Amino acid sequence: MTEKRKNIKEFEHIGSVINKVLKTCRHESDEELIKVWNLWNSAVGDVVAENTRPAAFKGRLLLVHVVSSTWMHQLQFLKTDIIAKINDALGKDMVGEIKFKIGPLS
Repeated sequence: MTEKRKNIKEFEHIGSVINKVLKTCRHESDEELIKVWNLWNSAVGDVVAENTRPAAFKGRLLLVHVVSSTWMHQLQFLKTDIIAKINDALGKDMVGEIKFKIGPLS
């Protein structure tokens, strides 16, 4: 009976257990997308932000949904500037390429 008790670890708060599980399940790209999402409006400006949304992040590729083909075409000319502004706001060279796609903004 005493041998079984030796193997019992101290109790751990459920919040820290859940946090550990979520960290192992959550993709790093999800965390990076959240960072980009949080700074998107300030990095691209209000007009662009109203018509675009970061949608996915894989490796160094950022997928951005846009409202129309007109916006998608216009943003191709601004792509280099947007990448520079995002990386500057993040403080590191995280985004290397942006792909624009017509899609939902929600």
